[in-house]
Amino acid sequence: MAEERQNSSGEADAWGELVDTARRTVTDGLVVGTSGNVSVRVGDTVLVTPSGVPYDRLTPDDVTGVDLEGRQVLGTLVPTSELPMHLAVYRSTDARAIVHTHAVHATAVSTLVSELPPIHYMTGALGGPVRVAPYATYGTDELAENMLHALADRSACLLQNHGTITYGSTLTQAYDRTAQLEWMCHLWLTARSVPGLTPNILTERQVEEAGERLRGYGQRG
Repeated sequence: MAEERQNSSGEADAWGELVDTARRTVTDGLVVGTSGNVSVRVGDTVLVTPSGVPYDRLTPDDVTGVDLEGRQVLGTLVPTSELPMHLAVYRSTDARAIVHTHAVHATAVSTLVSELPPIHYMTGALGGPVRVAPYATYGTDELAENMLHALADRSACLLQNHGTITYGSTLTQAYDRTAQLEWMCHLWLTARSVPGLTPNILTERQVEEAGERLRGYGQRG
């Protein structure tokens, strides 16, 4: 284990935002109990929720951090069991924050299809149709590898019989992508449940056009 050090003010601020985001996953119904996890990268340090600790009990003194090799450098609490997934994303993408949940509708979809059909143009905001990573035991390198394949050119994927994982440049963006993915899964399940009717699915070009427009969405500066 790497020598433990004191966290910086930037890491302290990031930890506070991480805890707030983790608590939001519970209040918004995306996880139950201590399931799911959240992380944020500050320099070469990854702050991550600890394993098995209710989010409402986390304090500033509970900061938990590892380096990009998984060696603990901050805190004494054991990091989440899903650390291999988080580190795999940080090593392979420009992610600065990750949110993993067990959202009900998204998890249900992960048991039905190999890819979420593009039911809505917001599919473009996630890079294209959201793939489902084949099942592997939680916390394993196999799951992390399956996830990376599903995330290729995407910022979100489903984990078969497990849940969701999304990443972004900020915790807010990663969380918003999680919420959007859960909403689209709910939408698709609702539409396909209507007897005698089949949901209209967007074409690849329609999704690409929406993605291009969404990249310029919002206020400038």
